[in-house]
Amino acid sequence: MWTRLALRIWTALVLAFLFAPILIIMLYAFNTSTIQSWPLPGFTFKWFPETWNDPEVRDALLLSIKAGLIATAIALVLGSAASFAVHRFRFFGREVVSFVVVLPLALPGIITGMALNSFFNFNGINLSLWTIVVGHATFCIVIVYNNVIARLRRTSSSLIEASMDLGAHGWTTFRTVTFPLLSTALVAGALLAFALSFDEVIVTTFTSGAQNTLPLWIFGAIRLGQRLPEVNVVVFFVVLFTVIPVTIAARLTGGGGVTRASAAAGQVAQKDE
Repeated sequence: MWTRLALRIWTALVLAFLFAPILIIMLYAFNTSTIQSWPLPGFTFKWFPETWNDPEVRDALLLSIKAGLIATAIALVLGSAASFAVHRFRFFGREVVSFVVVLPLALPGIITGMALNSFFNFNGINLSLWTIVVGHATFCIVIVYNNVIARLRRTSSSLIEASMDLGAHGWTTFRTVTFPLLSTALVAGALLAFALSFDEVIVTTFTSGAQNTLPLWIFGAIRLGQRLPEVNVVVFFVVLFTVIPVTIAARLTGGGGVTRASAAAGQVAQKDE
């Protein structure tokens, strides 16, 4: 009993240590004062329209969303393909492929950023939106790959084999069995990849050139210390853009895809009869 109570208290303290600073910085977005002090002297919404009317903030937000969406789309295609190849086929160097795909997530971001920057400079590639996308895609692919291959490993191949045995061709099997099986894993992977891309700072620093994504704008503005209210508002929305996709992804990583795939396989069988 005492051990369980102690573990609960310890867990609560750890969570408070991790999330209390985030909640406090989000509350500063409503601070009436331009100075960060506690307790807050009052609450106001005036900084929100002022921040939105700042063209630098809007441009940085648009760039972050563009880079995140394109990198996520690339990650969905390449990450899914890699997970299928590693899971379905046995070939020489299979484990090396798996290691190389996962490696960017294990490496410090500064190493990945410096390596990409050197590659772009060596080949005479100007830093732009597309270099940011390449940088973000390197670690977004890992997120999708891990989600899809984890779902494939949890699922028996008998559903796909049953569909093919019943006469369904490759596209029908993919549409009615494979895709429902992986749908929640793909959505969860996409949401996590976008969230990770949206608040990435280090890799973006080396691949963006003179362009500012939202995290880079925060970094530049907070160094000057003259736009703290706007920084607080932007941080508020960056946290929301990060927490909401992660929360939805966590809810989607259950077994719903397996249930739908089983039902789809049954429908294939009924049609065949």
